[in-house]
Amino acid sequence: MKKLLALAALAFASVSTQAAANECELTVTTGDKMAYDQTSLSVPASCSEVTLTLEHQGSMPVTSMGHNWVLSETSNLQDIAMKGAGAGPNNDYLPQGDDRILAHTKLIGGGESTTITFSTEGLKGKDLTYFCSFPGHWTVMKGKFTIE
Repeated sequence: MKKLLALAALAFASVSTQAAANECELTVTTGDKMAYDQTSLSVPASCSEVTLTLEHQGSMPVTSMGHNWVLSETSNLQDIAMKGAGAGPNNDYLPQGDDRILAHTKLIGGGESTTITFSTEGLKGKDLTYFCSFPGHWTVMKGKFTIE
């Protein structure tokens, strides 16, 4: 009986750990339009890290309809995007060394995907927005990111 209880407890702990890990993993899809499939994302406060996968399900190349996923405080979004346009495609349309960029993926085109993992340390309680920094996309291609 003790063995059975121990096995049940171990199985429950494994499922609980897996469920918690899955809550910290997000997938965002996009395509040949200036839109993400979600306009808000959230993770529980228990997530010390977030793993985010960006999937471009379109067919257009990165040079004409490239997308990325960039996280910043909402108040910094426009300035980062404007400076990013000048940084060019080789820099994923992001100003290099800008500490206001909290996390970002590389720029991808149709049929590609990319995954990043970032820490949530210091992000709880902040007004956060994610956006695409490809020139012009940031005005419509964005969403709220919350840590609950």
